[in-house]
Amino acid sequence: MRLTIDGLGSPEWAEKGIHLPEFDIGKVRERTCEHPVWVHFGVGNIFRIFNGGIADRLIEAGELDRGITCVETFDFEVIDRVYRPHDNLALAVTLYGDGTTDKRVIGSLSEAVAMRPHDHAARERLWTIFTDPGLQMVSFTITEKGYALKNASGAYFDFVRADIEQGPATVTSAVSLVVSLLLDRYLAGGASLALVSMDNVSHNGEKLRNAVIEIAEAWQDRGYCQEGFLAYIRDESRIAFPWTMIDKITPRPSESTQALLTDLGVSDMDIVITDKKTYIAPFVNAEGPQYLVVEDHFPNGRPAFDKAGVYLCSRDTVNAAERMKVTVCLNPLHTALAPYGCILGYTRFSDVMQDPEMQLLVHRVADEGMKVVHDPGILSPKAFIDECINVRFPNPYIPDTPQRIAVDTSQMVGIRFGETIKEYVTAQGSAACLSGIPLAIAGWFRYLLGRDESGNAFELSPDPMNAELQSALAGIEIGRPETYQGQLKPFLHNKSIFGSDLYEAGIGEKIETMFCEEIAEFGAVRAVIRKYLA
Repeated sequence: MRLTIDGLGSPEWAEKGIHLPEFDIGKVRERTCEHPVWVHFGVGNIFRIFNGGIADRLIEAGELDRGITCVETFDFEVIDRVYRPHDNLALAVTLYGDGTTDKRVIGSLSEAVAMRPHDHAARERLWTIFTDPGLQMVSFTITEKGYALKNASGAYFDFVRADIEQGPATVTSAVSLVVSLLLDRYLAGGASLALVSMDNVSHNGEKLRNAVIEIAEAWQDRGYCQEGFLAYIRDESRIAFPWTMIDKITPRPSESTQALLTDLGVSDMDIVITDKKTYIAPFVNAEGPQYLVVEDHFPNGRPAFDKAGVYLCSRDTVNAAERMKVTVCLNPLHTALAPYGCILGYTRFSDVMQDPEMQLLVHRVADEGMKVVHDPGILSPKAFIDECINVRFPNPYIPDTPQRIAVDTSQMVGIRFGETIKEYVTAQGSAACLSGIPLAIAGWFRYLLGRDESGNAFELSPDPMNAELQSALAGIEIGRPETYQGQLKPFLHNKSIFGSDLYEAGIGEKIETMFCEEIAEFGAVRAVIRKYLA
C-alpha cells in the first residue's frame, strides 16, 4: 500500500483497518485551489493530525466543501520530503492507553506551498489566495518563537531587521510574510479576514496581532505602506485575531509506529530528520484526547468548527481555558518534569511518570497551581489535571520524550511558572510558600549543566538561549558547589524570562539554595526533591 492518491485505490487499506477519506479528494482540491477559505502556516505534526482531522470530519459531514492550503516558511524539506512524495496525504495514528490504535488517512491538506525567499511562483500563488475575498481564515502553528521579533535584550533578530528594512517585496519570516499578504488584500479591496494562532502560547491572538502591527508600523515609517493599511489591520471588525487554546500531545514520529504501519504493508513510512532538526514522517502519532477552544470572532465567516468538537466561545472564556492549561493544568507539569527526566536518564516521558520523585514533583506543582487556577466554566480544571496525571502522561504507547518537551524551555518558563508566581505575590505579597515551582526552576538550571546524575554528558534540547545560559554557567562544576558564585542571579532577576524578578517574588534565594544542593554531588537530585517535597 502506497500513501498516494493512486495508492488509495487498493482494497488493502480497508482490509487492514485503515480509514480512508469519505469524499472525493480531487474535487475538494479543485475547489480549494479555485477559491480557498482556509490557509494554514506551519505544516508540522500537530497541524496534520488535529487541524487536518477537523477539516476531514467537516468535509465528510458535508459541512465543508474544500480543504486547507498549507504554507511552510521555515523548513522547506517538510514539503519536499514528506508532503509532495505522498500527494499531501498524511496517515494519522492515534495511540490509546490500552494498546489499541485508530488509523486514518487525512485527505483535506489540499495544497502545499513552500514559501522560499525569492520564490516568485509561490509568492504569486499566495497573492492570488490572499486577494480572494472569499478567504475566511489563516491559522498558525509556527511555535511560540515564530511570533518573536526581538531577542532577550530587546533588539530585533537579524532576519526581522532585514524584513523591516527591505520591505514587503522581500521577506523571510512568517509574520512579515503575513503582513505583506495582508497589504495585498488591503490593496485588492480590503476584505475581512481572521488570523488565528493555534499555537500553545498564552494570549496567542494578542501576540500575533502585536507582531503584525509592529511590522506594519515599521514599514509605514519607511514608506512601504500607507496609514490606511494600519487602520485596516487595527480594526478587529475587519482583521480579527481570535484567541485560542489548543491541546493534543503530538510527539515526534516513533519507530514503533513506523514498524506497525510497515507490518501492515504500508510502504515508504520512513522517518525524516531535516537539516533544521524537524522530526517528521508520512504518518503522525498522537494521543486521543484533544481540545481546541476558539474565540468565535470571524468577520468573513468560518468553517462549522462546532460540528467537529471545537469549543466556540468568548475571548474571556478562551483566556480562562488557556490560562488553566498553560499556567496550571498541563504545560507547567511538562516543563517541571522534562529537565529532571533528562537528568535522571529517561528517554520516555511515560517512564518519568513512574518515578517516585517525579510523582512528588508533579503533584506538588499541580497543587500549587490549583490553589490559584481560574475555572473557565467549559472545562473542569480538576478533571483536566487528573486526566493529564493519571491518563495522558503515563500512556506507555505515546512515544514522547523529556528531551522533546524540554525544547525552548527559556521561552516558556515565564508563562508556565511565572503566572502562578504572580498570583501568589498578588494574593499573599510573596510566593515564598512555594516549593514545587522553585524546585522545577532549579532543576532547569541543573539540566543546563548537561550532565546526568551518573556524570554522563547529554545533549541539550534546542533553545534560543542555550549559548547564553551555558556560557554564564560554564564555571559551575557538579561536586564542587563552591564553584557557584551567583551565576543564576542575573537570570532570576530577569523579568523577560520569568515574568517577574524572582527575588522580589520571594523565591530567588530559595532557587539558588536548591540548585547548590543539587550540584553538591552527582546523585544529589533525588535527595533534594525528597527534602523539599516529601
